[in-house]
Amino acid sequence: MDPTIDVLIEDARWSDLDQQAQAAGLATFAALGLPMAGFSLCVMGCDDARIMALNADFRGKPKATNVLSWPTQDRGVQTAGDVPALPTAGPIDDPEHLGDIAISYDTCAAEAKMAEKPMADHVTHLIIHGILHLFGYDHITEADGDLMEALEVRILADMGLSNPYA
Repeated sequence: MDPTIDVLIEDARWSDLDQQAQAAGLATFAALGLPMAGFSLCVMGCDDARIMALNADFRGKPKATNVLSWPTQDRGVQTAGDVPALPTAGPIDDPEHLGDIAISYDTCAAEAKMAEKPMADHVTHLIIHGILHLFGYDHITEADGDLMEALEVRILADMGLSNPYA
């Protein structure tokens, strides 16, 4: 059984978000060596106006961004560059909820166009990025950023996708 990834569509342009979220989720869980069951998370596909409001409300930054994450627990590390401790799966009927992710169509589309990359590849990368935040990975320090980036690149390569940082 796979992790439960609920997808909420607030912007109709997100026609493939459910499929992309499921694929990115499965690849991320596999790369982390986590069981495919006993976890849940939610991905919301929205537009720039909505993500701007969320960014202002939760981070005090009244501007659009590509992806935001809200982990249910702080799983961050004390020492830069350390690997976060992974959570334990809950029972199938009461999975461990990892948190929520919001992703903006407008910003993702603009970034993909500017980078001359397929939108689907960029969105997959950002969902993986968001899920890793739910697990306690971050990019506040250079060491943490290097760790997170390397893991993203490995997961994307496992999916047959190119390095977004190259």
